[in-house]
Amino acid sequence: MSSAATKAKGKTQPLTDQEISQNYSRMQSELQGLAGKIGELDQEADEHTVVLTTLNEVLAEEPDRKCFRLIGGVLVERTVKEVVPTLQSNRDNIKKVVNTLMEQYKTKEEEFDTFKREYNIRPAVRA
Repeated sequence: MSSAATKAKGKTQPLTDQEISQNYSRMQSELQGLAGKIGELDQEADEHTVVLTTLNEVLAEEPDRKCFRLIGGVLVERTVKEVVPTLQSNRDNIKKVVNTLMEQYKTKEEEFDTFKREYNIRPAVRA
């Protein structure tokens, strides 16, 4: 830590045990929330990949074949050649969001680790 950071830290009032506990819980739940969202979006991207694998085979043989797509709760009839590019775009966008969330997760995890070191927080050992 730089001396400026130490001086700035010294000027702020130390946190009470309750505030430390609240911050710890908040940071922990933020990390869990991000991890849950990452998992959910990863699963969605995988589902897109499975559908695309199937549709790419059909696209090669019958590009004008009917297929149905659920859009906002409404089932819409399209052709395979219309649906495949949209699904690819959606999957790619989902992957970008996952990467962004992963970066946020790493940043928050580093902040959490720093917080734990700063306040000497260690997991309780259960007997």
